[in-house]
Amino acid sequence: MGVNLRDLVSKTPIQFEGLKDRVVGIDGYNALYQFLAIIRQPDGTPLQDSKGRVTSHLSGTFYRTANLLEAGIKPVYVFDGKPPELKAAEITKRLEAKDKAREEYRLAIERGDMEGARRHAQATSRLTKQMVEEAKQLLSAMGVPVVQAPSEGEAQAAYMNRKGDAWATASQDYDSLLFGAPRLVRNFAVTGRRKLPGKPVYINIEPEMVKLEEVLAELSLTREQLIDVGILLGTDFNPDGFEGIGPKKALKIIKEAGSIKAAFERGTVKPEDGIDYDAIRNIFLNPSVTSDYRLAWHPVDSAGVKRMLVDAFEFSLDRVDAALSRIGTTTKERKRQPNLDKWF
Repeated sequence: MGVNLRDLVSKTPIQFEGLKDRVVGIDGYNALYQFLAIIRQPDGTPLQDSKGRVTSHLSGTFYRTANLLEAGIKPVYVFDGKPPELKAAEITKRLEAKDKAREEYRLAIERGDMEGARRHAQATSRLTKQMVEEAKQLLSAMGVPVVQAPSEGEAQAAYMNRKGDAWATASQDYDSLLFGAPRLVRNFAVTGRRKLPGKPVYINIEPEMVKLEEVLAELSLTREQLIDVGILLGTDFNPDGFEGIGPKKALKIIKEAGSIKAAFERGTVKPEDGIDYDAIRNIFLNPSVTSDYRLAWHPVDSAGVKRMLVDAFEFSLDRVDAALSRIGTTTKERKRQPNLDKWF
């Protein structure tokens, strides 16, 4: 789910060209779920090979990563580890939502409502351990580093961003800001024209940058206060948030009270029994992360990529070769370019 800060933060459109030579830490689970949701047949069925194995995650991982490498971007995928115990309620809520969406999908198919079927199908996506391992294997063959987080991938990516090992964090969720990521890039994994649900309208989805420092300055908040705003709205660790409190009201409450604790003491809002709000704040302020990682990019193992995608999962050889050719051409061009750094 992620915290809904959309209406409170300013975003700046960016182009891939502006990220050339930048290291971007990608929230791996977030990206794979996007691929599973969006890369589907017209009736909502995910891409599959002749054996019925889902391949949407591999298609998205390969072609999107190829585009990033072609643009000269240095991606690193960061994957979730063990979720915090406080996330159990959110995980249960997500599973229930997927079960409901699956039933809605079945009914839409029976009605012949293909648009509705596709919409509901997107909400049924389940990312398995096998899919994650397949994505990691593919990324390894593409020469792209993978970091395994001990807990939340967004927290790990934000940590790498703060250390300077990554220039930005890429995720659809705004939680990265609460974890302290200086720069958040949204719409990084999936871009292009998208149809608005239930409307004959298409919009262009482009990458956009959100800078934590600018957000805090514009809202006149500290990061700790931004976390409190997020808690009022609802996070993965208190998914229901506070009834009747939207973004603007949450901002007003925290700016007037100074903190969520002070708001409780004033009686402005009433804490829900059984929820440890201090523990939630601590997850964002002191998340479980690791410094035991090494970022290194290697030449693409074209033969390895084709063994996996073409031989094992029946991808089109021509399409895979075309993508590999684009990456190879870009790599050769960059090697021919002089390194100007040595003159400064």
